[in-house]
Amino acid sequence: MLDFDPSADIQALRATFADIKAVVDVPALEAEIARLSDEAGAPDLWDDVEKAQKVTSALSHRQAELKRVTDVERRLDDLEVLVELANEMDDEDSAEEARHEIAELEDIVGQLEVQTLLDGEYDARSAVVTIRSGAGGDDATDFAEMLMRMYLRWAERHKYPVKVMDTSYAEGAGIKSATFEVDAPYAYGTLSVEAGTHRLARISPFGSADKRQTSFAAVEVIPVMEEAVEVDVPDGDIRVDVFRSSGPGGQSVNTTDSAVRITHLPTGLVVSMQNEKSQIQNRAAAMRVLQTRLLLLKREEEAATKKELAGTITASWGDQMRSYFLYGQQLVKDLRTGHEVGNPAVVFDGDLDGFISAGIRWRKRKDDD
Repeated sequence: MLDFDPSADIQALRATFADIKAVVDVPALEAEIARLSDEAGAPDLWDDVEKAQKVTSALSHRQAELKRVTDVERRLDDLEVLVELANEMDDEDSAEEARHEIAELEDIVGQLEVQTLLDGEYDARSAVVTIRSGAGGDDATDFAEMLMRMYLRWAERHKYPVKVMDTSYAEGAGIKSATFEVDAPYAYGTLSVEAGTHRLARISPFGSADKRQTSFAAVEVIPVMEEAVEVDVPDGDIRVDVFRSSGPGGQSVNTTDSAVRITHLPTGLVVSMQNEKSQIQNRAAAMRVLQTRLLLLKREEEAATKKELAGTITASWGDQMRSYFLYGQQLVKDLRTGHEVGNPAVVFDGDLDGFISAGIRWRKRKDDD
C-alpha cells in the first residue's frame, strides 16, 4: 500500500500563497487590468504612439503578474487531485510526479514571496542593465561578456523580453561594456541587488604562464522611467556624438552613422545607444537613460547628505559584492549574504534565483534595521 501524505507540505504552500495573494491584492490588480484593457481598446489609442506603448506595456506587465498568481493557484488545486489519485490507485509514478510538482511550487512560491518584499519606489519597473569591464585586461573584457550572457540566460529562463541597446566590443576578447533592457514586472527591484563590482579569479586563458588572474566587472541597474521629468538637462550640458555602429572586430553592422553617444559634461556620465534604426530614436533612448541616471544620482546625493548630517555614513554595498572562483575550489560566493554555489557553470548559465532571493532578503533586513 502506497504511504504518501504530503498534506503538511501542501498546507504550508497554501498558507504562504494566501499571504502573497493578500499583498498582491488580486481584486485591485484585476480592476487595473480592466481599466488598462479599456484604454488599449480605444479606437484612437495609436494616434499617440508613445502613450499607446505605455498603455500596452503596462497592460502586458499586469496581465503577466496576475497570470503568475492564478497559475500557482491552479497548480495547487491540481496537485491535491494528483495526490488523491496516487493514493487511490496506489500509483508510485503519480506520487513521484506529485513530489516533483511540490518541489517546483515551493521554488515558485518562494520567488513570489520574495517579490512581495519589493516595495521600493521604482521596484515594479522594467530595468536597464549596464555591464562594464574593469581591471584585468582581456580577462576583464571576457568576464564582462560572461556576465552579460549570464543575465541574458537568466532572463531567457524566465521568458522575460530583452532588448540589447548598446554593445562596445573589446579589441581582444569580450566586451568593454554593454547595455540592455529587461522588460518585465519588477525587473528593476529584482535585478537591482545585482548592482556592484563582480570579481573573477581563474587561470587566465590569455596568458602564457599558468598563473591565477583576478579581473573585475561592474554591473549597474537602473529603472526604466516613463518620463524623467524631474531632471532638466540643458543642451549646453551635453555633447552629442554620432558614429557608425559596429560589431566584433570593428565590423560595420549599420550603413549609416545612426549610433549616438551623449556625454553629460558636468558629471562625466556617458550613455551610448545603437540598437534603434535611426539617429533620432537612439538619441531619444539615450536621453531617457541619461535623465534616469541623473535623477538617481541626485537622490543618492540627497540621501548621502542626510546620512552625513545624521552622523552615520555607511556603505550599503561595498566595492566587491560577489566572487567567482574558477580554479581549485570551484565556487561562486556572494560577499554580502554568504549565499554560495559550488558549480559556477550553472550560475554562468543563468541560474541566479538563489543569489537574487538572498540579496533581496538581505537588503530588506538592512532597510528594516
